[in-house]
Amino acid sequence: MAGSTTAERGERQQGSSGPPPVRRLRRRHLRVIVILGLVFVFLGIPTLWLFYGSDWLRAEQVSVSGTRVLTPDQVKAAAEVPLGKPLISVDTDAIETRLRRKLPRIDAVDVVRSWPHGIDLKVVERTPVLIVQKGGKFVEVDDEGVRFATVSEAPKGVPALELTRVRSSSAAASLRRFGESRLVREAVGVARAVPAAVARDTRTVKVRSYDDISLELRDGRTVAWGSSEKGAAKARTLTALMKASPDARHFDVSVPTAPASSAS
Repeated sequence: MAGSTTAERGERQQGSSGPPPVRRLRRRHLRVIVILGLVFVFLGIPTLWLFYGSDWLRAEQVSVSGTRVLTPDQVKAAAEVPLGKPLISVDTDAIETRLRRKLPRIDAVDVVRSWPHGIDLKVVERTPVLIVQKGGKFVEVDDEGVRFATVSEAPKGVPALELTRVRSSSAAASLRRFGESRLVREAVGVARAVPAAVARDTRTVKVRSYDDISLELRDGRTVAWGSSEKGAAKARTLTALMKASPDARHFDVSVPTAPASSAS
């Protein structure tokens, strides 16, 4: 068998003159890791010190916006923002949780870092759609049926909720089946659906049962609404009925396709 030629031996020698490709790649990766490490040392550590160790980016101010009944001082006290701490380490979720727990009047809150020294508390308060008299005070109920605050004076323009305690078997069965909380939510649904012009004149929302809810207006007129179902249709029907019968004292839209009105 003939031996390898001079050219072939030269090619083998040339191919084996440097390190294998895998070894070269490993060396390149090692260089990249070393460079990144140096970058972290020279840039990362000062950055960490800037955010956590320096006095430049610390929580020093708290601002409050969106309050109507609550005062900014009440919100700040409930928030318990850790002043003096690094701003980046302030737990905004914990602040939000504290505010919701301590101030049920708050419906929503956004806790925002305002660099370099501030924490902004953007508050949305609950709005009462009904009130429930309890002793000499009034419990405010929002549009979700949440009883969120007790006040000494009834807010103006908010109708009272009256859960009529009747002894009829149907009313008792309704209360057992749905529970008081569900009946309150049904009343809220009615209050939200009532036309704006009627809502302004509504003094009381009376609940006898799930499908027996009525309105008493400030001038003594009454509206039989029924359940909270088909609220939009009932609102349109009531508006038209009141225009057609301006002297009527009683309106019935419990079945919106067959409304009725009467003078007494």
